[in-house]
Amino acid sequence: MTAHQAIERIDAYPTRRIAGFPVRAGRPLPFGATPVPGGVNFSVYSNNATGMTLVLYRAGEPEPMAELPFPDSFVIGGVYAMTVYDLDAEGIEYGYRAEGPFDPERGHRFDPTVVVADPYARLMSDARTGPRRSRVALDDFDWEDDRPLRLPHEDLVVYELHARGFTRDPSSGVTAPGTYAGLVEKIPYLRELGVNCVELLPVFEFDENDNPRAHPVTGEPLANYWGYNTVGYFAPKASYASTGRFGMQADEFKNLVKQLHRAGIEVILDVVFNHTAEGNEYGPTISFKGLDNATYYMLTPDGHYYNFSGTGNTLNCNNPVVRGFVLDCLRYWASEFHIDGFRFDLAAILGRGPDGALLANPPLLETLAYDPVLRDCKLIAEAWDAAGLYQVGSFPNYCRWSEWNGRYRDTVRRFVKGDTGVTGDLATRMVGSPDMYAQRGTSATVNFVLCHDGFTLNDLVSYNGKHNEANGEDNRDGDNNNQSWNCGVEGPTDDPEILALRARQMRNVFMILLASQGVPMILAGDEVGRTQQGNNNAYCHDSSLTWFDWSLVERNADLLRFVRRAIAFRQAHPVLRRGPASEVSWHGVRAWTADWSEHCRLIAGMFGTGAGDSVYVAANAHWEGHLLELPEPPQGTAWHLFADTAAPPPFDAHEPGAEPVLPDQTHVEVGPRAVVVLVAHSQADQRDNGKEE
Repeated sequence: MTAHQAIERIDAYPTRRIAGFPVRAGRPLPFGATPVPGGVNFSVYSNNATGMTLVLYRAGEPEPMAELPFPDSFVIGGVYAMTVYDLDAEGIEYGYRAEGPFDPERGHRFDPTVVVADPYARLMSDARTGPRRSRVALDDFDWEDDRPLRLPHEDLVVYELHARGFTRDPSSGVTAPGTYAGLVEKIPYLRELGVNCVELLPVFEFDENDNPRAHPVTGEPLANYWGYNTVGYFAPKASYASTGRFGMQADEFKNLVKQLHRAGIEVILDVVFNHTAEGNEYGPTISFKGLDNATYYMLTPDGHYYNFSGTGNTLNCNNPVVRGFVLDCLRYWASEFHIDGFRFDLAAILGRGPDGALLANPPLLETLAYDPVLRDCKLIAEAWDAAGLYQVGSFPNYCRWSEWNGRYRDTVRRFVKGDTGVTGDLATRMVGSPDMYAQRGTSATVNFVLCHDGFTLNDLVSYNGKHNEANGEDNRDGDNNNQSWNCGVEGPTDDPEILALRARQMRNVFMILLASQGVPMILAGDEVGRTQQGNNNAYCHDSSLTWFDWSLVERNADLLRFVRRAIAFRQAHPVLRRGPASEVSWHGVRAWTADWSEHCRLIAGMFGTGAGDSVYVAANAHWEGHLLELPEPPQGTAWHLFADTAAPPPFDAHEPGAEPVLPDQTHVEVGPRAVVVLVAHSQADQRDNGKEE
């Protein structure tokens, strides 16, 4: 008999019976429900509770099968821990009744009539098939040789998608629409597109039915589609799994990660630690509010909720206990699910202290930056919050955090629609925004023009204003500052000239984004011109309005082909992904003479001025074309044409490595509202590749 087996025998020995079950004092750590030899160890924290009861259910049944109060001898510090034997771990659900004062002015909201969820629950039951309860997870998934990919951050092309909406539409043709398994079937599409990182909108358990509003015309209930209202931080969303009703959502999600990794695609999760689904004093009691409200939430001196998130409450992230909770959660997803990184919703809140004041050295952000388990994970901040704190360029980074670059988004939008006074700023954004990230390099800026929150790309060039009437808020919701332009007609049109202009504008956005230093992020569906009919806040629609319409893959094949080639071109040219801004030269109508004046709508940059990789990008937002004098390419090379967004498909972009030589090596014409991209190749290289056109 080994020493290890001897320890298990001691742990497996119950010391008493409670409610008919053999039990013994449990282990305080780890928190949550953990299978142990012969039983399950339950551990839950509350600093202010006066008593705690474990409530056990047979899976799916409405009434408890047993309630087990924790004896005083099972409490260490603020932790209630008990090992219960003779349990079928896969056949039970559980929760807690926490006793304590109901004294909101002091921050306490205990209510033992409510069975609350375990904040550390590794699984939660599928709410579509019964009451939402905590469940025990088994760790028996075979990862084989999988591990996080550790791709260099600056080499990523991020693709932001909704795990359900990506395949929920019948046009997806997958066997399990709207699920992790369905997404696995679309991995070949992602590979062909060329992206190497997917950023998933929230997949932590949330309640898609917690939206109280109804469609103003049909009267149908509106949904919580995006999922930024977390219920279970350790639990993958059950309804996104084809096997969720059988409690297999963790395995199905792990298989998704494994298959994406096999395809060379990293997985970043969009996580929400700024608030929870419990809302303010009028919201439901789900877990934190009933277990220890005063610890988990930022509260005013009279016990009300600070609301820096715009959703009613703010998680008290820099309380040491809550800090530990966030760290435990991210470590769990990184180690148990092999997640490659995290994007933090309204991350500026994570830098606020318990009273909401901004901290000079936020301990949570520093802890995450230096955590050994998270060392290789990408950490991406949405560096603002709903209370006006805007930290783009100044987010506490510890040389680890990168940021969604909101200034990049705004500048590109303004330039493409033809605003004046932004040419100089566009040049700064295209070289990795060194005014904000010079010390951190191009991996610090995640460049994006569109994301889930706002217009799609098609709508950016089709609508001057938002059209959110279907949200039931009289079009008051959503951003009013979209920097969009409808190209002459608001919404759908059959005018071929306007449709051609819109198509060119979409190509312009893609080409500028993929030719900029920094990490580009693409919104899923923009590569095929997906529309939300002008709705720029479609959080509440789980319908064809928000789902990926796969018929667009064929209908807008020209745009898709252009985007594929633009991504491949970026991957073929390191000068577009990294390198100092000083190695980029700027030009205008005359070579080596950029026009930085207020009225100018034209900019040209040559990336890489040495003998190696060299790319020339000219962007013209003027409604007239211009003939540009070209700088000489590196010695022994000639300019070749990769892309001209004014050219008709398929001549708007060529296969990378097979670009035709530019007939006139001294000048190039850039059309009205168009982008031209040239690349320097030696003639010998072209002949060797056998691809010269």
